[in-house]
Amino acid sequence: MGELFNLDRAAISRAVRDVRPLLDQHRHIITPSTARFRTPSDVAAFLAEGHDIARTEIKQAC
Repeated sequence: MGELFNLDRAAISRAVRDVRPLLDQHRHIITPSTARFRTPSDVAAFLAEGHDIARTEIKQAC
């Protein structure tokens, strides 16, 4: 994922660490994916097979 967004591993780890308490606070549980991607090509191949990312409406904070 870092390669897709031009981020290093530390930036992704910090984002996960920062977001996890917010998810816990709102009792939102994310089921871990079983898909594993090592390269951007792996992501493209996964999506080309017909897999789609679930679209969820983003709620307003206020």
